[in-house]
Amino acid sequence: MQRIRPRSNAAGADTDARMPGRLRRAPAVWALLAALACGALSGCGYSLAGQGSFLPDYIEIVAIPMFENNTPVFDVEQLLTQEVRTAFISRGSYRVQTAEAGADATLTGTITDIRIAPASFSADQQASRYVFTLQAAIEFRDLTTGEVVWDDAQMVFSDEYEVASGTGDIASVSTFFGQEANTVERLAVDFATTVVSSILEAF
Repeated sequence: MQRIRPRSNAAGADTDARMPGRLRRAPAVWALLAALACGALSGCGYSLAGQGSFLPDYIEIVAIPMFENNTPVFDVEQLLTQEVRTAFISRGSYRVQTAEAGADATLTGTITDIRIAPASFSADQQASRYVFTLQAAIEFRDLTTGEVVWDDAQMVFSDEYEVASGTGDIASVSTFFGQEANTVERLAVDFATTVVSSILEAF
């Protein structure tokens, strides 16, 4: 729906000044018209950015089965899936379940790659911060229409995280996940927030 805008007038303020006071369209009037136009969107099953979800109103139950894990990092799919479920619940009046039966939509994911690389070093030349990069394939499907509402086959999440003091160099992703529980939990929350925001604010 296009926003209603007042028709521009080349005469500008001169034309407006000649109009009787009862016929002038004050800024407040245009604000009211815009608000009414925006309010009509809610009747179509959508809401405004920053104020909820653009998903149809009939989507109330979302199935989020366990993500697939195509990386050598053990159990990472369990942590990421749980955080995505939590993030989805926190964003609106959605019920989340694991099984597709009875759901209005389904969110599926496959973790395809996880990498870490040193980002900065301490005075003794040990890595103190790492860049964590995760690649995943995410799909959100409307089970009522059968349509894919949102998908990204190569979604990349990347951010820097500080490691615990004295940890030293971490040679592998598996070691990172084994030694840095607090950091891993933070990055899982950040990843989940990114996924859910991408879906709910995609329109």
